Amino acid sequence: MEFKQSLAQRIIIAFALMSALVAGSFALGIVATVHLVEEKLISAGLGGDLNRMLLMDSVSDWSHRPEPDQLFYFSGGPGDFDLPKDLRHLEPGFHEVFRGPLSYHAMVEVVDGRRYVLLQDQSDFEEREQVLFAVVLVGFVLALALAVFLGWILARRVMAPVVRLARQVRHRDQLLGLAPPLAPDYASDEVGELAVAFDATLGRLRQALTRERMFTSDVSHELRTPLMVLASSCELLLENSALDERARAQVERIARACEEMRDLVQTFLMLARTQRDDASMTPRLMVGQAAEHLLSLWRKPIESKGLKLVVNTHEDVSQESYNATFLLAVMGNLLRNALHYTDEGFIALTLRSNGFLVEDSGVGIPEEKREAMFQPFVRGNEQRGEGLGLGLSLVQRICENQGWTVELSPMQPNGCRFSVVLKAD
Repeated sequence: MEFKQSLAQRIIIAFALMSALVAGSFALGIVATVHLVEEKLISAGLGGDLNRMLLMDSVSDWSHRPEPDQLFYFSGGPGDFDLPKDLRHLEPGFHEVFRGPLSYHAMVEVVDGRRYVLLQDQSDFEEREQVLFAVVLVGFVLALALAVFLGWILARRVMAPVVRLARQVRHRDQLLGLAPPLAPDYASDEVGELAVAFDATLGRLRQALTRERMFTSDVSHELRTPLMVLASSCELLLENSALDERARAQVERIARACEEMRDLVQTFLMLARTQRDDASMTPRLMVGQAAEHLLSLWRKPIESKGLKLVVNTHEDVSQESYNATFLLAVMGNLLRNALHYTDEGFIALTLRSNGFLVEDSGVGIPEEKREAMFQPFVRGNEQRGEGLGLGLSLVQRICENQGWTVELSPMQPNGCRFSVVLKAD
């Protein structure tokens, strides 16, 4: 059975159940003991009174009558002392007899074949029992309430170091290289062992993140040189007037791919850094400027495919400036994705007050794959081109890094809508 309660709640419940078991056993023991002792005392008292009655019967001295709450009967007794039929079946000893709404304690003796019965009203005894039961019940409830309260205090004290450790582990600075170890802050107990385990795990995570950042940074840095060579070569080739139209188009395509690769390398390099760049030290662009730059690159490929490029600009379009590399990467990847998966219809870019929309009339994305489309190496059902399915993953990663949000929704009758909400630094 799987418990849904928190660990603190389990401690309180366990403490309350244990206290209820102990208090309940103690209460039942008290009730049983008192009941047994009182029964023994009543039995002894009735036995003494019955012996007194037998003595009076033997000397024929009836000047002493039974107590007001007692009834005395015997076989063949005169008048009211004659043994009733409902008592003739009782065996010798102590009994409890019910006569209508009343209950009696009865003591039976058989002497020389004659049966003697002494009844005593037990109303007082029942009242004392009810008082006892009420006291025990109140004590049980108070003990249970006290157990819950003490369990709550105990759970808070026991869970305090665990909660503090969880907060420290969740803190984003804990993965930084200079983050202090956790174990020295805790005693050498189970929580301390847990802190040691977290230190070891976090240490391995820091090393893995450091290796990833160094690899990404080194690769991005090393790729700049060959990209610069390719770009320069393309510029020189384009200056050659001897190129025919087909060759020039191919060189322009290579130049455009080099520029895209350079932007991608710059994006990876910036994502690999531990801290965000200072806004004053990073190139900045407004949404309109980024759109103008990207449309100059993508208008020709889009229109050459027979698609209609629609650009909408709201009057209150954002005038905030954003990280140029990241903004161009997000908008450019969404436009590229729309071009790859749209064969006819349109591609629309809408600039809004808090971000932008990229819409298309392409093949769309099935509902069951929409949530996974932002994961690495996930592609649509109609896989086209030579991409690895990293474009949307990169968009998601940049948005998380910058505090932006990106949402995917379907278009009717087909197509996709990507909505990006930008947050100013």
